[in-house]
Amino acid sequence: MWYLVILVVLLAAASLPARPAAADVTTAPSMRAAAAVDAKVNINTADVKELMKLQGVGRSLAEKIVQYRDAHGLFKKAVDLRKVEGVGDALWAKNRERVVVK
Repeated sequence: MWYLVILVVLLAAASLPARPAAADVTTAPSMRAAAAVDAKVNINTADVKELMKLQGVGRSLAEKIVQYRDAHGLFKKAVDLRKVEGVGDALWAKNRERVVVK
């Protein structure tokens, strides 16, 4: 008798439509997020919105960066970003690979 129950359950499971794996569903958005995190930011041309893509940079700091650039001219080296008040060692370490000057 229990053989029949198992057989019915297996037949029912076999007739169900296949579902995509959870990894398949989440791959595309997570890859886009990873690409956005790795994207370079040119601090000489970036607006506030683009500067906010850097880790730890909110609206206030992004505005300070733009104001500094407007007052002092274009950044000569990426490391010059550290001259902006609010950009400390930790923030620089998180973003040093993504900050570029062109």
